[in-house]
Amino acid sequence: MTFRFLHAADIHLDSPLLNLARYEDAPVEAFRGATRQALNNLVQLAIEEEVQFVLIAGDLYDGDCRDFNTPRWLRNKMEELKTAGASVFIIQGNHDAQSRMKKAFGLQLPDNVHLFATRGPETVSIDKLQVAVHGQGFATASVTEDLSAGYPASRRGWLNIGLLHTNCGAVEGHDNYAPSTTEGLVAKGYDYWALGHIHQRQVVHKHDPWIVYPGNIQGRHINEEGQKGCALVTVEDGRISSVEHRELDVVRWMRCHVDASGCADSGEVLTIVGDAIADSLARAEGRMLAVRLQVTGSTAAHFHLCSHPAHWQEELLHDIVDRFDDRVWLEKVELRTQASVDVDTLANRDDSLGELLRGIRDLDCFDVAMREVRSDLDEMRKILPTDPRCADDRIDLDAPNQLEAVLADVKDILVARLLQSGGPP
Repeated sequence: MTFRFLHAADIHLDSPLLNLARYEDAPVEAFRGATRQALNNLVQLAIEEEVQFVLIAGDLYDGDCRDFNTPRWLRNKMEELKTAGASVFIIQGNHDAQSRMKKAFGLQLPDNVHLFATRGPETVSIDKLQVAVHGQGFATASVTEDLSAGYPASRRGWLNIGLLHTNCGAVEGHDNYAPSTTEGLVAKGYDYWALGHIHQRQVVHKHDPWIVYPGNIQGRHINEEGQKGCALVTVEDGRISSVEHRELDVVRWMRCHVDASGCADSGEVLTIVGDAIADSLARAEGRMLAVRLQVTGSTAAHFHLCSHPAHWQEELLHDIVDRFDDRVWLEKVELRTQASVDVDTLANRDDSLGELLRGIRDLDCFDVAMREVRSDLDEMRKILPTDPRCADDRIDLDAPNQLEAVLADVKDILVARLLQSGGPP
């Protein structure tokens, strides 16, 4: 007998895409429903591949819903799978743990859907396929014990699947919820472990058993860039014969690095940026893009760009909107070019310009200025909300690399203004 099933995780239904800068003509509506559209793609893939069942390994929701519109929509999708003859097996993760959910899981789901208990592990049997699915959801948002240790022994002669939301192997950068180990999962004697929680696709163990993180189905911020989707698993004669990644994302996050070396002016910079994004869009195969743009390189346009960074960021935004309409959203623009002239040489000139440049380079009042800046930042952090998923965007003035970057920006702006007033070098 041959059949297929889908393994998905971390859908975070209706979760907003984070840190997308708002600007005129930004494609807000096109991006707002990305997670819902990705789930619809999952349902359509299940129907097209005629799978027997779908596994969702936690964090179906991003938290409890404000109203019933989302769970009602989800119920309709589950009804579509029921009509196609597919069952659905769901566990809850840290984001949609039982203690957090008052509405979303309160709406009765169709009878083709099984939501696993959170008080302890249970096993669901699919007799016609001789498949046993073992699973347990999160009762609370912070589960610190290894849930897999309590999962039942494998059923002899059947295909055994473990459905688990976990940090297997203590992956850095992720909360260590329901911690497990590869050795412990292998020892259970299951054929396939359908994991969730880590948003990056990863095959932890290949064959006897397969231990798989499919990643989330839709990236939600720049640290979740690249292809996103689910695992399509084929079973032949009671054994896993293949595990394939299938893309489901509708918005693809990416970092776009553009080297502006040799550009004679800012107009040429705009042109090569547009061409680079056009290439990225072609590789995305029709998907919308959320792009973090970084322009680097030694160029004659450097002082022009850094002396009016806000103006040129605005120019880039308008250029992208005009050329690509709602297919591209610039999440962030970083102008990191370098001067095509030697500023240190200019600083050695025996004139007022050289004297000012030496003053900027030495900056005797640096320590006093930094104390004031730190004080202001500390006060702002007390009142401004933060999101741990965007931690890489925070300014840490105690980090040498970030401090160096901030000082370089300040120096570039000041030098550019001085050169404009002092004439060409």
